[in-house]
Amino acid sequence: MRFFRTAALVLISISAAGLAQAQQPREWVPEAVDALRQSASSKTEFTLDHSMLVLASKLDPNNQDLRRAIAGVNGISVHSYRFPGVWAYDPDALTAVKQQYKDAGWTQLLNNHDKDGGPGVTELWIRLDNKEITDVAVLVAKSNDVNLIVVSGSISPLDLVHLGGHFGIPKIAGGESEPNPDHRR
Repeated sequence: MRFFRTAALVLISISAAGLAQAQQPREWVPEAVDALRQSASSKTEFTLDHSMLVLASKLDPNNQDLRRAIAGVNGISVHSYRFPGVWAYDPDALTAVKQQYKDAGWTQLLNNHDKDGGPGVTELWIRLDNKEITDVAVLVAKSNDVNLIVVSGSISPLDLVHLGGHFGIPKIAGGESEPNPDHRR
């Protein structure tokens, strides 16, 4: 049921996205993401600006932590790609994404490689302005999917945890990503 409410809100938000994009710039996403997009068999991409996030938060009116976290967020951009086979995406495209974040002045806080020796990674990047976090990017590459979530605005690590489970951001518990029961493969 919650999945359908969120999906309906996303559809409404997408229809308003044209107006929002004319008013606010999109979150910065490395150009190398295009290489992943081109080879993916399934793509889900959306961007929600601040007003759309506030509207979406009204679906969960009792979650004050979510509302507080959204207060400082300008927008969220989600890029999710599935590939037809195991490790079917180009690992050089992931390397190029990482390099473009580095070249743009972002700071890498987490770099966790797949324990099976595959190209899978989980990375967390932040952009600082006057010692304050202004943008956060989470890149999760698994055997047959790659997800990039970019959160723009004044945000703390605790705020990122509160955003987990909403807007395409994985829910985090005890430092580990929790499976999403609403996500169907």
